[in-house]
Amino acid sequence: MSYLEPILSSTRRRVDELRSWARDDALEQRVASLPKARSFTGALGGQGTSIVAEIKRVSPAKGALDEDLNAADLASAYGAGGAAALSVVTEPEYFKGSLEDLRAAASAGLPLLRKDFILDELQVLESRAWGADAVLLIVRALDEELSALVAAVEALGMEALVEVHDEHELERAVAAGASLIGVNHRNLETFEVDPERTLKLAPLAPESCVLVTLSGVSDRAGVEALEAAGAHAVLIGESLVTANDPAAKLRELRGEQ
Repeated sequence: MSYLEPILSSTRRRVDELRSWARDDALEQRVASLPKARSFTGALGGQGTSIVAEIKRVSPAKGALDEDLNAADLASAYGAGGAAALSVVTEPEYFKGSLEDLRAAASAGLPLLRKDFILDELQVLESRAWGADAVLLIVRALDEELSALVAAVEALGMEALVEVHDEHELERAVAAGASLIGVNHRNLETFEVDPERTLKLAPLAPESCVLVTLSGVSDRAGVEALEAAGAHAVLIGESLVTANDPAAKLRELRGEQ
């Protein structure tokens, strides 16, 4: 069973709906009224491996994590726990996220990654209009438009976190100009997790790239192993969303307790 194709089909319908009512000039005016985007990469430059804490309500593989979470409160807890940046899942049908979650999370004052299935430049403009500082681009979901989307993200002053899962996708990401690369341990077709992905791909990435590991990390030992494998940051969602005390869990992941 492929998990990815139904999600992409739903996303294409969302893009068509967005195009039917959204005006580029209105979104551009909204973008013009915003302060300069915060540096997502810059936030990951601290000592040790940085943690990107994720706000996610549902996992298609694991079901509901916390459908009723308060994005602003969770973002505040993540900030208190020492998160370097935030990832906000905005896909509405399969992950039950929203752009309202992205807006609410901005109250924590940390750089924001919009994590969704971005297929069109209008979604990039929408992302910035709603306050995103960075946008996830998934190589497996994109064809020849990847380079254009990377350029569109950068033209708006944001950064593209380009997600890869294998060597071929890494080559495509680098060719498209990506310097911030996310290594997803989860295969988006099957949702199976390979904990060795970062170890396999890190030696193949250019030294100038910033590597962020995505998926499959739940404890301090996992963070340390990924740092040793070459990751500059780790994106963690499920174990934080489901923790009784997300701030304390973050401090544990960062080695502070």
